[in-house]
Amino acid sequence: MKKSIKAGIIGSAGYTGGELIRILLNHPYTELSLINSKSNAGKPLSAVHQDLIGETDLKFTDNNSPLENGEIDVLFLCLGHGESKKFLAENNIADNIKIIDLANDFRLQKDAQSGTRQFVYGLPELNREKIKKAHNIANPGCFATSIQLGLLPLAKAGILGNIYTTGITGSTGAGQSLSQTSHFSWRANNIQAYKTLTHQHLGEIGQSLIQLQAKGNIDLSFVPWRGDFTRGIFISSQIDCDWKIEDLVSLYRDFYAGHPFTFLSQDAIFLKQVVNTNKCVIQLEKVGTKLVIHSATDNLVKGASGQAVQNMNLIFGIDECAGLKLKATGF
Repeated sequence: MKKSIKAGIIGSAGYTGGELIRILLNHPYTELSLINSKSNAGKPLSAVHQDLIGETDLKFTDNNSPLENGEIDVLFLCLGHGESKKFLAENNIADNIKIIDLANDFRLQKDAQSGTRQFVYGLPELNREKIKKAHNIANPGCFATSIQLGLLPLAKAGILGNIYTTGITGSTGAGQSLSQTSHFSWRANNIQAYKTLTHQHLGEIGQSLIQLQAKGNIDLSFVPWRGDFTRGIFISSQIDCDWKIEDLVSLYRDFYAGHPFTFLSQDAIFLKQVVNTNKCVIQLEKVGTKLVIHSATDNLVKGASGQAVQNMNLIFGIDECAGLKLKATGF
């Protein structure tokens, strides 16, 4: 099939923007037509994303006229949280252009409207059919993706109550701007809990769980950790559950049947299985009435740019896996 989807990226110099460029350059049905960065306009992409040397002759631009003229098909917003709303308010974007926002601006139902644009929460394993019909997508958060994929089958079964979750993420989850806790010298040989019980992804997680389990009191307590590695998320969630492990395995396999990126493992899982892929790998462990659900993803791929491309594939009715058959690091 000839490349036919013209894509644009706003905020293309950061981690998620760079990862999106890498994926779309190799996507069989997509042409990168607009790569915006005010601070890098006129520079080749490899001047910022140095691994792209020899991969493309494309340059950054600060010319957004293709947005007003409707010259692209899909626009990815890779801006800081709160910046997407400002960008849409300050720029005239043609109605034919579909928007996929990677920030948290439109993830909650109460915030899902921007002018005439209505955003659909873009977790394919939850909202695939809605995504196929959508014009605008709010891409889920990285921690939110990993936690939800571990819990959604249990919500559908109506057995969630008190949930105790811990999760550790790599330094790329903090974005490209330097701070004390993103410097190598601070991160190396170090971990730290942060935003204990107050993380910004709690709202979207609760919204999704209630979508499947409307009855019953779900109470999620989440302690995130900063890890001493660059990419990947590992989650462990614990609940009380009297189901047999065999029945739980069947529940998860049935729920994710037909979803090409989420897998249940019978063996202990680890980050290198998922880093540089769009996969989520899940493992269940049960001792007595305690059930622990482990889930692992790459925060920049399934947790951000890869999932955004997966959503684009669904919107345009092409192979959901197009451009996303990526190689894990392994070693």
